[in-house]
Amino acid sequence: MKNILFVVGSLRQGSFNHQMAELAEKALEGKATVTYLNYSDVPVFSQDLEAAVPAAVAKAREAVQDSDAIWFFSPVYNFAMPGTVKNLLDWLSRSLDPANPAAESVLHDKVTTVSLVANGGHEQAGDQYRSLLPFIRTNLVDHFTTATVNDSAWVDGKFLATEEVLAALDKQIEALLAAINS
Repeated sequence: MKNILFVVGSLRQGSFNHQMAELAEKALEGKATVTYLNYSDVPVFSQDLEAAVPAAVAKAREAVQDSDAIWFFSPVYNFAMPGTVKNLLDWLSRSLDPANPAAESVLHDKVTTVSLVANGGHEQAGDQYRSLLPFIRTNLVDHFTTATVNDSAWVDGKFLATEEVLAALDKQIEALLAAINS
């Protein structure tokens, strides 16, 4: 069975994007295994740290290597991808051969896709992912699911996916699994 690595862009416990990831995980039951990347301890990228790869970065790289695809569940912060995700991608996109910056990274040809849960800015943040992920040599499945946070979630903390969002997730899963198996 294929392994999909989930990267949730909000580090907040119970985040709306984590709740969306749980919906996707449930929809993937019997089709793929899911693991979640804990990257909260990945340091801010610095070339000063790059030579002796920090343990948290090495652990994240290993999780990526062990996966068949990466699925990002992303909030939108100021009409952009979260800085934590960009920082993670900066680390993961670095060459595995320190003597050759153009050599392959752990992301090279890795299948990726994105879902965004936010109250606006989906298009702008989505465009950032659409530009960045192919640039860092991933195989982007450009079948994003976007969702707006329901008003009641701001009170009770519970993200409610509409039937339309659930149908879009199912189509995204089909596209992702097809890309993994091609």
